[in-house]
Amino acid sequence: MIRVAVVGVSGYTGLELLKILLDHDKFEVVYLGASENGGEIENTHPSLKSLCELSIEKADAKEIAKRCELAFLALPHKASMGFAKELLELGVKVVDLSADYRLDLETYEKFYCPHEDKEHIKDAVYGLPELYKDKLKGAKLVANPGCYPTATILGLLPFLHLLDENYPIMIDAKSGVSGAGKKCTEKTHYCCINENLFSYSPLSHRHEPEIKEKFFKSSGKEFDIAFVPHLLPLTRGMLVDSYCLLKKECNPIDILKEFYKDAPFVRIFEKPVDIKSSSGTNFCDIFAKRDGKKLFISSSIDNLLRGASSQAVVNANLMYGFDEDEGIPKYAYVP
Repeated sequence: MIRVAVVGVSGYTGLELLKILLDHDKFEVVYLGASENGGEIENTHPSLKSLCELSIEKADAKEIAKRCELAFLALPHKASMGFAKELLELGVKVVDLSADYRLDLETYEKFYCPHEDKEHIKDAVYGLPELYKDKLKGAKLVANPGCYPTATILGLLPFLHLLDENYPIMIDAKSGVSGAGKKCTEKTHYCCINENLFSYSPLSHRHEPEIKEKFFKSSGKEFDIAFVPHLLPLTRGMLVDSYCLLKKECNPIDILKEFYKDAPFVRIFEKPVDIKSSSGTNFCDIFAKRDGKKLFISSSIDNLLRGASSQAVVNANLMYGFDEDEGIPKYAYVP
């Protein structure tokens, strides 16, 4: 059993990580960390009463290094990099769910803040298994992708070599409220989000450079992207619709099936996908349709799972040479 820590356990992604890891046959959770002492886990997450006996401790890298081989960091960006740096120097492997290691240094500092772990950022493996499975095997630091980039990249990746670079890729993305985190804000307050729908950070969201950078690394092409996220009055789930122009006609379903023939957590549909069918799972469901050279792609994921926690555990499985689907949720919350 690999002894692991979950740091940032008080949030939604920390809770989802813990739920997966408690039933995992190869990982044993021995440490729960937060920014301050939290006492018994059931005080923070009542749903775990009688299911987990661990207490939440004030996160301490040296203490984690004494007990654990691997740490999952479910911390906000800026907060994660310093903690990850200390853990790595103490010999602990890290799966980081923040944005702190997802981007090249120059891009990160342009859109976030000065980076305090320049030594390790270049060694981080981007945790999208369909793209970097070989690099993830044996990795010491994994940068878990964001939810919007995961759904967007998986939908568009098979078509990058066929797209007309003279036209922008239009991305219309919608997420459930849990993607905004546990802390309530004016926008996530019930009175605002209930029976409502609105965009936020249109054409300026920080996930846009993450998508553009990964497209360039995969294809060598600099695509113009117009990314507009929206908040849905749902607890969880994400639907990303992409619109682009092809250089030549093709059968998009055949391309998707061939590209993902060895990808256990990508499902190709021949009718439009929905949020409910992927909710509660690590699957990314994808549909595509062509009209002449116009291409429409729709992809759906659970923002807390495939967009964060279950994908993090898949990455950890690959780091240690376990089966990719070991302990990973596959059954949707239906009905």
